[in-house]
Amino acid sequence: MLFLLILLLSLLAQFFLPWWSIAVVCFGVAFLRAHRGGQAFLAGFGAIALSWLGAALFWHLVTDGLLSSRVAALLTIHSPWLLMAATVLIGGTVGGISALSGFFFRKALR
Repeated sequence: MLFLLILLLSLLAQFFLPWWSIAVVCFGVAFLRAHRGGQAFLAGFGAIALSWLGAALFWHLVTDGLLSSRVAALLTIHSPWLLMAATVLIGGTVGGISALSGFFFRKALR
């Protein structure tokens, strides 16, 4: 439930707000709904990683790999798949740490 809530709210937020709005969503949802720290981290990491993987694959397929190949070359990675893996790890880490912070903040208030 926590995973789906973070996934849906973060997808909605990313349409209208900057990329870092995912941190606010993960923090808020985990603050209100998480029961354990591990659950909060995994839900935040998984939901954001999945949404960013979907976005990266969408743009890779729509542009026939041209956009991701050029960005990878610009960053001297030279592999669009490594670029997508880095994207997923960075987004997932931001989501996981934000959700864990929300859980611990609620725990600290009690």
